[in-house]
Amino acid sequence: MSNKELQVSTGPYLRHFRWHKILVVCLFLYPQVLYFRIFWSGNSDPWPPKSPSADKDPTSLPLKLSNLIHLLYWPLTPGDGGDLLASTSHKTSTYHLRGPAQDTYALGGYLEVVLVARDHQGRPKTHGGDLFQARLLGPELRAGVPGDVQDLENGTYLLSFPLLWAGRAQVQVRVIHSSEAVGVLRRIWTEHWATIDFIGYFRGPRGDEESVSCNVNPLLIREEKSFCYYKDEDSGEFWYCDQPPTLACSMLVGHSVGHYWNVTTSHEEALLAWQENPESVLLFLVLSPALPCHPGISTPKPSGFYHQDVWHSLACSNRPFPTVSSILGCLAGHIIHMMGDSTLRQWWEYLRDTVPSLKPVDLHSIYQVGPLMAVETTRGIVLHWRAHSWPLRSQRTPVASLHSVVRELGGLAGGPHTVVVLGLGALFTTFPPSIFARRLAGIRAAVMALLEREPRTLVVIKLANTGYKSVYGSDWFTLHMNRLLRSAFAGLRVAFVDAWEMTSSLALPDNIHPGKLIVSNEVNLLLSFICPT
Repeated sequence: MSNKELQVSTGPYLRHFRWHKILVVCLFLYPQVLYFRIFWSGNSDPWPPKSPSADKDPTSLPLKLSNLIHLLYWPLTPGDGGDLLASTSHKTSTYHLRGPAQDTYALGGYLEVVLVARDHQGRPKTHGGDLFQARLLGPELRAGVPGDVQDLENGTYLLSFPLLWAGRAQVQVRVIHSSEAVGVLRRIWTEHWATIDFIGYFRGPRGDEESVSCNVNPLLIREEKSFCYYKDEDSGEFWYCDQPPTLACSMLVGHSVGHYWNVTTSHEEALLAWQENPESVLLFLVLSPALPCHPGISTPKPSGFYHQDVWHSLACSNRPFPTVSSILGCLAGHIIHMMGDSTLRQWWEYLRDTVPSLKPVDLHSIYQVGPLMAVETTRGIVLHWRAHSWPLRSQRTPVASLHSVVRELGGLAGGPHTVVVLGLGALFTTFPPSIFARRLAGIRAAVMALLEREPRTLVVIKLANTGYKSVYGSDWFTLHMNRLLRSAFAGLRVAFVDAWEMTSSLALPDNIHPGKLIVSNEVNLLLSFICPT
């Protein structure tokens, strides 16, 4: 990564930041400023002095992200959540069919359920804000589809399930977070600029090393001391490290994850405990769309469902690739560039492990960060994966290996044999949403430039999946990351793989790194966009 290292005195620099608060103005303009002052109060984001060309910054957020009040809206929780017994309980909450019960239901219709949230004493809640996960399961058919949850903001929720297969089906509803627990998560996003720190490693000319704290914001570095900041010339983003005791800022050579911070009390941890609540068995399928998969296609909700452990898209006619020859036939002549987090690396690993002739090339890199490459020379297949740049939770890795997605996209000529897959979101849950929005602005601009110079390039966006249940990576955080992702790339000729729904539609154990069943279906959907017929 091309960097410019600057060392700046902390005191007057930070006072200048606090006074002007110019990041929010630069990124979101007036509507966003109003939103962050009202909803994300306290999140003024310091930034290095604006350059003369900043007003023409291509990473400014597009209008697609302008209505953050809508994108990130969540009902407020009254009170302070002090009474644990007043929080929503999975044991006492109930739900019933909307309308008269039937022995059978028509294929292609909808099942609607009214859920009544209750506290631990069985009292109905009078406000919304709970995070429920609902799905319709067909255990005998290994089927499942996510349900839509509409918060009526009065303690009741309307659940809607499309009826997509013939046979018995079971409604399952889980309380992921009570509204009181969501209040804790909201507080963390509001009061903390991060819940994790990182370590920067500096090496002097004689081999002497010093390590210091680094992060996305200079206010997270000790204010009494000087600090270094580093600018990615491709994305325009900055990274901050504490000033090493004796070495210069230019001597930064390594990066690793640091520590998770303790940002919750024992009472708040109790509120964040989650449970699942399966209920109700009913009787009841399925029509797959005939439209081939192609970028730019609109995605319905739900985006698909499982049947016999196979994901069926409701947006296009995706298909399985059950044999090695079918995978090789699709990938022949293609160069696949995967950039993102470890859940996207699972796609690279799946193809490597499934196709014996796809041989990994030892690039002598840190496996956790990459770059990784595998090739199939007889059919001209090249498969790349690399992690995005900081903030990156990784073991120690050379700073020179941390390439921004914007930089990588800028180096691609594109074309009909080029496939770009971006997996974003999972590593940004330890920061408020403005950090992720800033990253998306630069990536959107780079994707637009790539598609303008070569429209035949296929760009695929993998949404972040479920599986996080901690204060550092709750599904509530990920839900908002996906809202921003969809909005950032809406209107562009890109394809989406809805990993959120694909990891939440079956009654499988929560895992941020899903098993082979899920990953194989995700990769099959990717291949359906590469080879729609």
